[in-house]
Amino acid sequence: MRERSVKVRRQVVGATIAVSGLLILLVPLVTTLVAGEDAYTEIRRAWPGTTIAVTATVLAAAASVAAFLTFGGLTHEAIIRVRHHRRDDFAVDGTGVRVARIASALWSAASGLLIFVTALDSSGVGVDALGSGEALAYGYTASYFPGAWTVTFLFSTAIAIVLQVRSTWTSLVLSLWMSGFAALAPVVVGQVLVGWNHDFGGDATIIQTLAVDVVLGACAVAGLAAAGGARTGARERRRLWTLVVLGSPFIVLPELVITPFKLAGTGLLDTATGWQIATRWVALAVVAGALVGLARVTAFARRTALWAAMFVGVGGWLALTVAMTRVPPPNYFENPGIEVVFLGFETPDAPTWLGMLTHWRINILFTTLAVFATVVYLVGVHVVRSRGDRWPRYRVMGWISGWVTVFLATSSGLGFYAGPDFGIHMIVHMTLNMAAPIMLVLGGPITLALRATQQVHGAVSGPHQWTTWLLQWPVARAVMHPLFVFVLYVGSYYALYFTPLFGDLMRYHWGHQFMYMHFLIVGYMFYSMVIGVDMTPRPIPHVGKLGYVIAAMPFHAFFGVIVMTSPKIIAETFYQYLDLPWADLASSQYLGGGVAWAGGELPLLFVVVVLGLQWAKQDTRESRRSDRQEDTGLDTEYEAYNAMLQQLSHRRAPQPATAGATSGTDRAEATAASTVAGGDHGDAGPDGGGRR
Repeated sequence: MRERSVKVRRQVVGATIAVSGLLILLVPLVTTLVAGEDAYTEIRRAWPGTTIAVTATVLAAAASVAAFLTFGGLTHEAIIRVRHHRRDDFAVDGTGVRVARIASALWSAASGLLIFVTALDSSGVGVDALGSGEALAYGYTASYFPGAWTVTFLFSTAIAIVLQVRSTWTSLVLSLWMSGFAALAPVVVGQVLVGWNHDFGGDATIIQTLAVDVVLGACAVAGLAAAGGARTGARERRRLWTLVVLGSPFIVLPELVITPFKLAGTGLLDTATGWQIATRWVALAVVAGALVGLARVTAFARRTALWAAMFVGVGGWLALTVAMTRVPPPNYFENPGIEVVFLGFETPDAPTWLGMLTHWRINILFTTLAVFATVVYLVGVHVVRSRGDRWPRYRVMGWISGWVTVFLATSSGLGFYAGPDFGIHMIVHMTLNMAAPIMLVLGGPITLALRATQQVHGAVSGPHQWTTWLLQWPVARAVMHPLFVFVLYVGSYYALYFTPLFGDLMRYHWGHQFMYMHFLIVGYMFYSMVIGVDMTPRPIPHVGKLGYVIAAMPFHAFFGVIVMTSPKIIAETFYQYLDLPWADLASSQYLGGGVAWAGGELPLLFVVVVLGLQWAKQDTRESRRSDRQEDTGLDTEYEAYNAMLQQLSHRRAPQPATAGATSGTDRAEATAASTVAGGDHGDAGPDGGGRR
């Protein structure tokens, strides 16, 4: 009976998936054909012809589905599926990884073709130019999309190779990390890069894109597994619904930002984009209703219908998401000034102390990250303390203070003026790279995670094992090598500011966010090696930590002096594009150099003080432990050492080479033995014959 029911479910879900696939293909395709040449000429782009436009649409739809299923397969296999292993080196062979293998290969192929097709589509060159190297070269540089699809191609290809070569749990995590870059590359250079408040729209789209691919992708793969007859246990269902509940706000709330950003003051149903947004809401409502039903319904037939409805809703969401990229939204036609083009907002007034306090602009990405990290940490603290265990308050204060610092640096007047003013940018840099990480590493989040997540008894793995696997992962040990971290921490200053990289990144909001994230992560890595509560994969002794910090100090001073005395303006072209009336580029750079110099030394001195306190505390702890062991008779090191020397005294001396003579070595051993023998009489030296 069950086999027949499973067969019916497979047929129903299979037919539904086919319908969803047609939706994902036909809706964007019809949108492209209906919009036609006007969609290009409205934004002053040449029409490349129907063939190129249709090909670009079909490939974009294929890449979107492939990214969705790759994310879903990896998430389902790494997090949702119950593992009956205690180690991470087992072979992964579930539905999720099989889906991810196929999807990542499709993703790689589609993105590879899109490099060439978008070069033609964006530059208005027809299919005849495929044989022209000059036309392709021009098209590649005429738009951001070919470069973005190049990034996607490289990462998706790496994912496909990793999943084919080594499918362990840690390889799934590595693939998920790479999937984030691959999925976001074409998103951040798309419609969210244009218009007023595109900093808000870009952040919201980044969050929503990742949430949709992870949450709904995992649900889709769970549906595929159910259609294949896989039995889902209570633990897997609980993990899936937990992911849905926790991830749903990151899908719904960003839509409240994306919608007004794209509509740019127009009515919801006044434009094609508005209709697409409204219809996409309907698709999301269908998905939500199906998931709520699946959480409550147990009847096999009704669950089959709900899985089918979920696939239709997901297909509608993906179809409309791709279709929206084929029609210019209203935010394209706002005609903003150059400052809005680069930043998303205007800064008409010069930065002042009062302005720093009053000109706030919320950085949605880092505010979301700060709130999420703080809430999760506090939940962990509650779990630990509810079991009667102790968790120091200073760690809680360190973690919260660190994220408050991140929020202030990115959302206050500092974040507001960091784009147009180099000096203030350096203040934000030093805050995210030093001040915030110093406080965050004192929070001990990894230690808290290990103590808050119970180790599942038996053969089922969970968050505790996942954390342990990541800590023992050879890649983590390589990344956290002290030399690598030191070079990355110190070298980032010189590689970023003394090359054209800084000027290029400053032109885009995603570039600002990328730099901020880099500053924060690298700073956390560096200070976790020195004063972090968590044990690092390659611990350094306290003397080494002190040298580690002192070695970094001159590099900050050299960097600051070079910036202050350099006659060349860093990122001069970018700041000249802004052409702000209050800007003084030379003075701003001088301030930035001074901040890098003084601001780099003071936090490191604070770290030295904290390191000294930790060192003294550890020595006191070790001394007390040694005293307790000696008092209880557990410390036998003293007796073992003296026994070894006593054994030397009983060695039989070799026959002398000449009568009455002994070798120098034997004479020394005899002297040492007699010294130990007389140790109880105070003749053995300063410590009475004990350990030296």
